[in-house]
Amino acid sequence: MITTRIATDQAPAAIGPYAQAVQVGQFVFTSGQIPLDPATMTIVGDDAAAQTRQVLDNLAAVLRAAGSDLAHVVKTTVFLKDMNDFQAMNDVYATFFPSAPPARSTVEVARLPKDVRVEIECIAVIPA
Repeated sequence: MITTRIATDQAPAAIGPYAQAVQVGQFVFTSGQIPLDPATMTIVGDDAAAQTRQVLDNLAAVLRAAGSDLAHVVKTTVFLKDMNDFQAMNDVYATFFPSAPPARSTVEVARLPKDVRVEIECIAVIPA
């Protein structure tokens, strides 16, 4: 099966040796996105709500570059610096997945890149 690396300047550039996403067949596997502004590579927002919004905007940009979108996401993994931010993250997350949300895991982690509050990765399908 052919593997294609996905890259777009509409989302933050990779800050290490990884692809923004990889397409395998009809599936897109994204790397975790953190709340970086793609133009300036600076962190957006001080709270979980603002950071979640930027993270999901970044994921949407990566998925568009792969020929998919948030409506075709089948699984997300949310990494939180503090589980006390769950409700704030969840409220914003719900606005990006208003109907038929994907499967999701949410975990608290000791630390995230650049000490952000939220990181999210996803798996999506490319519509036929």
